[in-house]
Amino acid sequence: MKMVDLSHVMNMHTPGWVGYAGNQVYYAQNLQTKSIVAQRIDMALHVGTHIDGAMHASDGMGDMASYPLDYLVSKGCVVDVSDKVDDWGIITPEMIMNAPVKVEKGDILIVHTGYHRYYEGKPQQDLVRYFCMHPGGKMELVEWMLDMKIKWWGIDAGSGDHPMNTSIRYMRPDLTKQFEEKIGMSCDDYFPHHEYKHKKSGRPVKNNIFAFHNYAFQEGLIHAENVGGDIEMVLNQRCVIGAFPWRFDGLESCPCRIVAFTDVGEGDVVGIGPAAAGLKR
Repeated sequence: MKMVDLSHVMNMHTPGWVGYAGNQVYYAQNLQTKSIVAQRIDMALHVGTHIDGAMHASDGMGDMASYPLDYLVSKGCVVDVSDKVDDWGIITPEMIMNAPVKVEKGDILIVHTGYHRYYEGKPQQDLVRYFCMHPGGKMELVEWMLDMKIKWWGIDAGSGDHPMNTSIRYMRPDLTKQFEEKIGMSCDDYFPHHEYKHKKSGRPVKNNIFAFHNYAFQEGLIHAENVGGDIEMVLNQRCVIGAFPWRFDGLESCPCRIVAFTDVGEGDVVGIGPAAAGLKR
């Protein structure tokens, strides 16, 4: 078995998503005072490579302790669409289906756009481009993933949603204007409202942002953001993919290590024991 790390390094410079704070790292005690070093970190949970639980964008669902181990670790593939998308590009189901690797029902899916090269610390670092101009999908991609029963998916960019289909549209009106000039229409027309029913109350919902969060999460389709590391070593390959967040009751999201395991054979990935099944007690 071989392991490929798909995670970015975390440090005091690791950026938060637009509007989120980054990391604060400091010493609580040190060798010269207590003969032991201890540090503390103050951070948002959406900093660095992380996975969002359904609780992040839906009511009372999917905290970090609730996900079974064989949900977080399972068969899947890494699909490269980097030669088909550019700034603000749209990722379509056809791009993924036409890739030289087969996506199977029930897979974990990692999408490589190439935008990890603009992340913090990279030679081409450009955080505005990384967070505010990366490619993303529209509702047709959400529905395709749901039809494919994708366990969870990840992307080497700042959000599972297209940046202009998030609140960045309102936080960066200068970039929104540039995007609308590029596509020749308004964001409201380009990303039309989607309608669905609230999973628990049945309330009709009409929304035009965060389709991969508000709608997808309540349907059980969550995602990881800021995937990176050595992702280019496993492009268009099938492998076992694992995300390893903290087993923390009530946590809505969590930084994690994401790893691709290759040469592991064809057997099923099965969690053993009640803890692996996501039982909290």
